[in-house]
Amino acid sequence: MPIIKANGIELAYDVQGDLEGEPVLLIAGLGLQLISWPEKFCETLVKEGFRVIRFDNRDCGKSTKMSHFGKPNLHQAFFQSLFRMPLFSGYTLYDMAKDAVGLMDGLGIQKAHIVGASMGGMIAQIIAARYPDRTHTLTSLMSTSGRPGLPGPTFAANSAMFSSPKNPRDFNAVVEHFVHLFRVIGSPGYPTPDALLRKRVIESVRRNATINGTSRQMMAVASSGDLVAQLRTIRLPSLVIHGTDDPLVPVACGRDTARWIPGAIMHEIEGMGHDLPPGLEEPIARLIAAHCRHELAPEARQA
Repeated sequence: MPIIKANGIELAYDVQGDLEGEPVLLIAGLGLQLISWPEKFCETLVKEGFRVIRFDNRDCGKSTKMSHFGKPNLHQAFFQSLFRMPLFSGYTLYDMAKDAVGLMDGLGIQKAHIVGASMGGMIAQIIAARYPDRTHTLTSLMSTSGRPGLPGPTFAANSAMFSSPKNPRDFNAVVEHFVHLFRVIGSPGYPTPDALLRKRVIESVRRNATINGTSRQMMAVASSGDLVAQLRTIRLPSLVIHGTDDPLVPVACGRDTARWIPGAIMHEIEGMGHDLPPGLEEPIARLIAAHCRHELAPEARQA
């Protein structure tokens, strides 16, 4: 796995497709590694003529772990956020945006189509707002503006997110924990077959599972606050994709994101939850490819 030094840390990445193709930078969500972008999804973008770059965010996968920041107290942070008290984290989403731009620097990429999912969508929004000279287009997938007052996760999704493996040192217990989590937040209209879901989880846990790193990423999200002021400044072609059945980041959050980006296209998918299931990998990749080529119909614009 190649490594690039960027923004003072090391980032693991891979590249697929023709080096002459326009680059698409994929930014993964909370606690997810670069392999969370399914191969069929990436292969479809490559077939559409794009060069696809995936990478592990800091505190995840094979990239630098920010262990010197310790283990955050998420319960304390939750109550601080309820009372609008300041949150202190080792880093923010703005730092993670700098990581992504630093990766582009290391790869000699001046401009890319920026695609982010969930937390990665928020990072992508920041890049489009703060680094417009490095961004061809923005795609924000199953993400949010972070605006206070938006609906939160369902009880089941929230419980699954904040649960822990019965025995964090036992491989099988960790696998079962993540299988349950992804089943709870997954797409009811496009369920991932059990065997495939388990295979993907096992691959991820074997590659690297960093629970403390995920907690630090959660703190980065919480401490970065409301992104509406950033969204208002975006003047780039922007696509917001969201599932109508997302139990973790409700569709209202995607609609709110599109609301604040001038001219954004909002695309809702019935039956989609908070994942990229096999039944949607190719359709979503083709949709993003069409957006990158500026082929989406103007009447699709809802924001």
